[in-house]
Amino acid sequence: MPELPEVEVTRRSFAAAIAGANIEGVAMGKPLRWPLGCDPGDLVGQQVLGLRRRGKYLLADTSQGLLLLHLGMSGSLRFGHGLPPPDVHDHFDMATSHGTLRLHDPRRFGAVVYTQGEQDPVAVKLLDALGMEPLSDSFSLATFQAGLKKSRTPIKQLLLGGKLVVGVGNIYASEVLFLAGIRPTTVASRIGPARVRKLHEAIVAVLARAVEMGGSTLRDFSSADGMAGHFQTQANVYGREGAPCHVCTTPIRLLRQGQRSTYFCAQCQRT
Repeated sequence: MPELPEVEVTRRSFAAAIAGANIEGVAMGKPLRWPLGCDPGDLVGQQVLGLRRRGKYLLADTSQGLLLLHLGMSGSLRFGHGLPPPDVHDHFDMATSHGTLRLHDPRRFGAVVYTQGEQDPVAVKLLDALGMEPLSDSFSLATFQAGLKKSRTPIKQLLLGGKLVVGVGNIYASEVLFLAGIRPTTVASRIGPARVRKLHEAIVAVLARAVEMGGSTLRDFSSADGMAGHFQTQANVYGREGAPCHVCTTPIRLLRQGQRSTYFCAQCQRT
């Protein structure tokens, strides 16, 4: 599933190219997770002013509203001139004066939703419950610590929930907790101040590194210009069950939390 690093890599790969583009046509394929919210023809003639990100949503500001794009579990975007004809898994094509933006999504859990702006009730419903942005100045250590203190949820599951901080998906949660030296089953409220600071720093470091490396390509993720990610090639614990820990040589362990795979080192992550 594309997580925050993959979505941010996707954004960076075509944000400059699409800015200022005039929308010339929109074609829809099979139904996605949510309806578009308008007639596709209503987008024609609008201008794309810029491309932002909130959590795992891409926000394309237009001259009359806001287009929200979500990659779901298997989605990816392409942007450029001369794209081949849409195939069976291409469900949204937006032709612009700068190129065509296409959503490819075999499982169709992704979405493209048009609203009148961020205060539109539909946009509020999708965005308002999201936690702090970990790669921005709004990621407050004090707020993060207070949120952990109020929770009796195991720390990995709390991170995955996205209500305190967004974007720490399954791969990155395992890597973050390894870097912070915290066992994934530890109840969030029991983590002390010094370790909370390490966890806060680890979230920023791991996600920033993942963006720098183009995200993670475990199956078929690639950015809007077709580039695969490489973060998974340098993972400390994720996907390494039974392999020696890079720090202490203890075999990496695997457990299931909420039907998700969790990887950790029992020696390095004792807290």
